[in-house]
Amino acid sequence: MIQLRRRHLLAATLALPALRPAAAQGAARIALLHLNDFHSRHEGAQANGAACRPNADCLGGSARLVAAVKAARAAAAAEGRASLALDAGDQFMGSLFYTYHRGLAEAAIQQEWGCEAMTLGNHEFDNGPGNAARYIRALGVPVLAANLDASAEPSLDGLVRPFVAFGRGGARIVVIGLITEETPHVSSPGPNLRFRSAEEAAERAIAMARAEGPATIVLLSHRGLAADQRLAERLRGVDVIIGGHSHTILANRADAAGPAPTLVDGPDRTVRIVQAGALGRFLGRLDLDLDATGRVVAHGGDPVELTPALAEDAEAAAIVARFAAPLGEMRARAVAPALAPFDNGSCRTQECAIGNLIAEAMLAATPGADIALQNGGGIRASLPAGMITYGDVLTVLPFGNTVATATIRGATLLAALENGLSQPGAGRFPQIAGLRIEADLNAPAGRRLVSAEVLRGERAGRVDPERAYRIVTNNFLRAGGDGYTMLRDAALEAYDSGPLLEEIVAAHLTALAPAQPRTDGRIRLR
Repeated sequence: MIQLRRRHLLAATLALPALRPAAAQGAARIALLHLNDFHSRHEGAQANGAACRPNADCLGGSARLVAAVKAARAAAAAEGRASLALDAGDQFMGSLFYTYHRGLAEAAIQQEWGCEAMTLGNHEFDNGPGNAARYIRALGVPVLAANLDASAEPSLDGLVRPFVAFGRGGARIVVIGLITEETPHVSSPGPNLRFRSAEEAAERAIAMARAEGPATIVLLSHRGLAADQRLAERLRGVDVIIGGHSHTILANRADAAGPAPTLVDGPDRTVRIVQAGALGRFLGRLDLDLDATGRVVAHGGDPVELTPALAEDAEAAAIVARFAAPLGEMRARAVAPALAPFDNGSCRTQECAIGNLIAEAMLAATPGADIALQNGGGIRASLPAGMITYGDVLTVLPFGNTVATATIRGATLLAALENGLSQPGAGRFPQIAGLRIEADLNAPAGRRLVSAEVLRGERAGRVDPERAYRIVTNNFLRAGGDGYTMLRDAALEAYDSGPLLEEIVAAHLTALAPAQPRTDGRIRLR
């Protein structure tokens, strides 16, 4: 659960979701509909993120999402509210729809639900800037990132704006896009893009927008809740932050990380922060009453969960079916039965069975390797119990990563493990094989790794900083992703073009059949 500051909790408690009965005379009435971190989940997902099964409740999905947006627009209109539909990024990556179509399925569904502006997420760059540009052209609505400098990247130059202004219900709504500055470390944007300070870029964009007249300022931010809270505290002139990246559900329900909206005291006004979870499970709605200057005088609304009780939109279902047609044969191939689910929910904070499975598959497929390393954030879904298909494996590992090997000194290995432990809950958390570690996540960063021991082969024993070890990982980490720059810069020899990671995991599952989830204490946390 996100730890909110006391004043934020107090403010949220005092500001109930129902709108105040009295608004300023002549106020505009607006409904902001918002989505974030959809991750190509056109067919929905189980609550744990695994692919849908016929006998399991399936949440979200594009057909329900489109139906929910249409219903929300109609409800807002009936209440006298003008609506504006916004997307806070990471449409890409998470299912075969993206693996095969590279963003065109996402663009088609966004057009169907009426997305009016979007900020780029880090995953929009997973297949490089050229693919992002292709998607932006297909989408056909303003795509925003005020802190992205694309002037040196020909494929994107001129396609991404800092902000866009909308007229709604007599109000001027200025939407400013922000993308995480960590994108070069967690995705593949190439060498030409520059990711600048979000705070400085937002400050400039707010000044430019307000110079043109009164406005309600909405930051459409793919930077995570904690980063959004810090920005709200420091930046003048911000009315609303619609967030993404941290997959946080802010809602007025018991299992949410915080209320909707979460309130933060900014330098000159209260900032309302919202975020709608991930994977299309929720559609967010924030209602605003605005005075003549664009200031918020009342708010309401709450995310709607897209459960099986919500009817699907027929036109959207037909679009999904069209894009799904070429995927059937690929995903239907049986791989192996599993005796229980392999859940990915804890892979960013501790040892997890699916992380062990992937790391062990890499180690088994790489003769001569001492240890294997997989980033927890690269495990994008769970594997179900029962017959696992190749489509299930691709949903877990949708990035098309190859297996990469390198020889490194023990000191480099220790630095890599320390990096993996440096941000518990982030994607860099290490899932390992051939290695046992002990860690103290409460220790200062840089001192969290207590011990590391290689478990097999002639180099078995406590890691020697001077000794050479052979590591197998994925090509994203070997290239320095998720902060593992030491695997890029200090490799004595490396090869990044091994087999596809999903193929060796599928083969490993077949060899294990039936597969049994297993943890063994290889990562011990104090």
